Amino acid sequence: MSTALQACAGTLRAELCTDEREFTALGPAWERLYRRCGAATPFQSHAWLHSWWTSYGRPGRLRLVLVRDGGELRAVAPLMLLGPALPRLVPLGGAISDFGDVLLDDEHADRATAPLAEALSAAARTALIDFREVRPGGAVERIYDHWRGPRRRVRDSLCMELPAVPLEELTAQLPVPKARRARAKLRKLTALGVADRTVSPDEVDAALGRLLALHRLQWQGRRVTPEHLRERFAEHLVRAIGPMVRSGDAMITEFLLAGEVVAVDLTLLSPHLAGCYLSGVHPVLRERKADIAVMLLEACARYTANGERGRLSLLRGSEPYKRQWAPETVVNQRLLLARRRTAPLLSAVLCEVAARSRVRKLVRR
Repeated sequence: MSTALQACAGTLRAELCTDEREFTALGPAWERLYRRCGAATPFQSHAWLHSWWTSYGRPGRLRLVLVRDGGELRAVAPLMLLGPALPRLVPLGGAISDFGDVLLDDEHADRATAPLAEALSAAARTALIDFREVRPGGAVERIYDHWRGPRRRVRDSLCMELPAVPLEELTAQLPVPKARRARAKLRKLTALGVADRTVSPDEVDAALGRLLALHRLQWQGRRVTPEHLRERFAEHLVRAIGPMVRSGDAMITEFLLAGEVVAVDLTLLSPHLAGCYLSGVHPVLRERKADIAVMLLEACARYTANGERGRLSLLRGSEPYKRQWAPETVVNQRLLLARRRTAPLLSAVLCEVAARSRVRKLVRR
């Protein structure tokens, strides 16, 4: 069930959806809006967010702010309520999503921005709106610029990005010594007999099972993201990635050695961005001196070779294996939006951010 928030100019109307069944039914209209939002990343697709909510959502906390134009969605802010100590509206997708954002129809963004901003203010009531991991150029920046209450922008995670070109072109842009080493590593993979194949939609569930099993084996005895080992994460991936592969929003590549699957890569795709999301690799490849980073990047870059996607994102983190390709460092943003009555919550979050920053500096020293 949706609650009307306001009557907007023209045919636009804003609603607050808190019903999980309606969230499910929004799929087709959401998908059309997703295709019309140039800033969208795969983490704003309905398949990803609805699956995430099924695995991670909390009953009674769903807050979808919708702007409709007749039967079409012109804007969506997919949020959930956290609290009660520090009540906040935060994007769906949580820590397993590298980017958070809203969806705005590019063609109607000028007239849909103000209604969405006003509806967000009405929906927030006594809560702070806290958009984490906003990629520069994200659609929610329009909301931030239009916001009438207290607001602040702070740094969030670092991401690494490359041009969306084949690996041969990426290699050619490196200094000569590094380019030679990269080509030698590719020749090594060929000499080992490593072959790869793109997984068909009918094979997705089995391939994801192999990916997660190899990921667990790859990181055994080392520090790993604990969530990647949990059953709810596996259920979310299987539920989300099947539809995303069928719609062209994800690709799975399997790597074979002597006919056996020794690595699996999951790349997420949107109209303007490709992201290397998750992989699993058998230790036998390292024992054979294969360069895993080169192997996986070559597969991801292949999905951007047609030039339709502007960037190849290595997503969050600045690990050394990413830096060897001389990527551009892109800093995600955290956009904090408050009403006058919730300004103290904004101050509390800013104090927390400053304290964490001081701790990180002390640790580095």
